[in-house]
Amino acid sequence: MNKIDFATVFGLFGSFTLVTGAVLLGGSIGSFFNLPSVLLVLGGTFLVTTISFSLSDIIRAQKLVFNALFTRTVTPNYAAYSMLDLADKCRGKGVLHLQNHLQSLHDDSFQRKALQLVVDGLPVEEVNRILQNDLNGMIQRHNSGSSVLRKAAEVAPAMGLIGTLVGLVQMLGNLDDPSSIGPAMAVALLTTFYGAVLANMFFNPLASKLERSSAEEVLLNRVFMLGAASIGRQENPRRLEMLLNTLLPPANRVQYYS
Repeated sequence: MNKIDFATVFGLFGSFTLVTGAVLLGGSIGSFFNLPSVLLVLGGTFLVTTISFSLSDIIRAQKLVFNALFTRTVTPNYAAYSMLDLADKCRGKGVLHLQNHLQSLHDDSFQRKALQLVVDGLPVEEVNRILQNDLNGMIQRHNSGSSVLRKAAEVAPAMGLIGTLVGLVQMLGNLDDPSSIGPAMAVALLTTFYGAVLANMFFNPLASKLERSSAEEVLLNRVFMLGAASIGRQENPRRLEMLLNTLLPPANRVQYYS
């Protein structure tokens, strides 16, 4: 289950509000809107970024951007306590006790798959191999999504610069027509403005957010992997607690038996 990540929403909304406020305090907001500039920067950034990736990569990145607005309610610390509790119960009641817990998990969750493999009786080495392959695939998908955003952050200022050059050429080519100088200068300046805003206030921050979220999800899934393997081996849960604490940051280490 996910909940809205207010830090991301607040940061995006607040930063764009500050820029809009600065524009309004300095004059009319209409002077900061130019349709050719918008089309050049937005359309150009999208199309040039698409050259470096497949359409499926672009679509997947858009979904990941939406997911960046949400954060997981299950933390690695909570997951560690959950796995220790399951390991403690399974030690006395057997591995089949996991079937009761599986019913409360989402069908597509990593934890459910890990525990289901243990219930099915697969060797622990096979369970680890399957889960590690799944984890590697997830990491690759997340890296692809953040790479799309990083590339877009590179392209947006470049498209702004191209728009600036287009505007300057138009202006210099029509110096004998004073009425064309203003629109040409607007294209020249606003494309640079749009490119800088998109790169530094949208694409780069969201790419960093995706990378951070991916690292947290990897840690969470490693906790599930370690717990499932320990339950499959029917190890002492105290040993599982020690192993989990080697994964978790010092501030989030668990003390289930102390």
